[in-house]
Amino acid sequence: MKLRHVDKPQYRKMTNQVQFGVIAILAISSLVFGQMLIAILSSATVVAGQPTGNFYFNFGGVIMGLMLCTLVVKHGRKKPQYADVYYVWQLKQLQNKIYRKLNAIQQAAADNNVNALTILCFYYQSLAIVYELDNNTLTMTEVNRQISLLEQQIKDSNLSCNADDFKVELLGDF
Repeated sequence: MKLRHVDKPQYRKMTNQVQFGVIAILAISSLVFGQMLIAILSSATVVAGQPTGNFYFNFGGVIMGLMLCTLVVKHGRKKPQYADVYYVWQLKQLQNKIYRKLNAIQQAAADNNVNALTILCFYYQSLAIVYELDNNTLTMTEVNRQISLLEQQIKDSNLSCNADDFKVELLGDF
């Protein structure tokens, strides 16, 4: 995966649309599916003061609503207007994979392992992109500090590596 520029206002607009849309679809479809299941499968007799026993039908409606949301997102991610949202989502997933192996990668980077340094270059630069897009200014200074320390280590070791050299396969070494 290559790092690329993402238009922040457009990304924020599309992210808000996706979040609102998924929440609306989930809420409405859960109610509709739940009511349909109750109408089709529930017993007709209801005793006053007693539970209706429709919990599982309502729960089934929520599950069906989640399945519908999954289908909508799976189909919608291919649309060009949501390309940035999908790209950042994939980037966050990749950051999570790297984070799970971060201790081993940092230890190898301390020994000037080129693959580890390449992974860290990608990781910190991708964090900077995502933090900027999500207005996460609290941890941005720490990420910038990590980037400068890494760049200094690469320069001092006379190595050549950058984020463009990153491939997911490099994670297999750690």
